[in-house]
Parts: sequence; C-alpha cells; structure tokens
Amino acid sequence: MSVPANPPAFPTVVPLEFQFAHDGMTLRDWFAGQALSGMAANAEVDAVNSEMALIAYSLADAMLAQRTQAVS
Repeated sequence: MSVPANPPAFPTVVPLEFQFAHDGMTLRDWFAGQALSGMAANAEVDAVNSEMALIAYSLADAMLAQRTQAVS
C-alpha cells in the first residue's frame, strides 16, 4: 500500500459542485506543531524559538519517514 509522504492532516470532503476546497495543514505541520507543543511545555528544554522550530520539524520529518516505512 502506497502512502503519500506528506498528506493533508485534516482533509475536507466537498461536493463536486463547490469549486473551492482546502486540504488543511499538512501532516508534517501537524506533527511539528505537536512536537513543538511538547517541547514548550517542558521546562527543562533550553532552546530559543528558532532552534525549537528546527527541532520540531526534524522530529516531524522523522515521524513521516517512520510512518512511510511502517505502512509500506
């Protein structure tokens, strides 16, 4: 089973007669936001905002890679 590498996190289903639809944020953005939220809640994390964002997206990329391997 093939899975998209970075699918929408919260896709919407709209009837065909509607021309405008939005897939929402990507799964990578969702994973990064969740990781960032956990880091921000941890008082022991000692990083500036830009470092935390880089770490959060690195974790998100690792989660996506693992997800792709697990489903393949």
